[in-house]
Amino acid sequence: MMILESYMGVLIITFLAMFFMLGELMVKLKGLGMILGIGFITFYFLGQSPTYNVWLMGFVFIIGISLIVVDGKWIGDGTLGVIGLVLVLLSVAFAASTWIHALYSVAGVLLGSFSSLFLMKAFPRRDMWTKVALLDQLSSEAGYNSLNETYIELLNQTGETITVLRPSGTIRVNGEEYSAISKSKWVDKGKKVKVVVVDGTKIEVEEVE
Repeated sequence: MMILESYMGVLIITFLAMFFMLGELMVKLKGLGMILGIGFITFYFLGQSPTYNVWLMGFVFIIGISLIVVDGKWIGDGTLGVIGLVLVLLSVAFAASTWIHALYSVAGVLLGSFSSLFLMKAFPRRDMWTKVALLDQLSSEAGYNSLNETYIELLNQTGETITVLRPSGTIRVNGEEYSAISKSKWVDKGKKVKVVVVDGTKIEVEEVE
């Protein structure tokens, strides 16, 4: 197969295979993406010299894709997905006829995989990888802002320095200890201070005369 003898041909075929296969897993392409993806990757493997190694790598590829599907559908923490992608990369690389073809095939898989993410902007998403923290919204209901809310409550409250603020140190407010920064000058230990600025978990205080 002439197209697989060229470096760009190998890159394009593996790119299209992963673009459509992973695209089908992430968005609703009505099965067309999976059909095209399987077609391209089958064309890639059948286009290599029909040796035991090629058939073995084809089987490894199937295992890799299966791990990606299992991770996205039932587990969702990304671990099996990464292992699956590594197996896919190894399978297309070791099935290639030369090491340069292997590099191009790996590049095609990576480019196709990342490019498939853009399909999420144009098609309805599937319920895949919903447990991955990066896809979750950081909301107050989920408890992500509870720490910041606790610090905000310290604003305008008074406390006492339990170390010297030079300008940073430790203060005690309502029986709890916090790291704080003096807003203007150093403050000795045992001085009364007031919380004047809260920015995230950063607390600024000034001495109360």
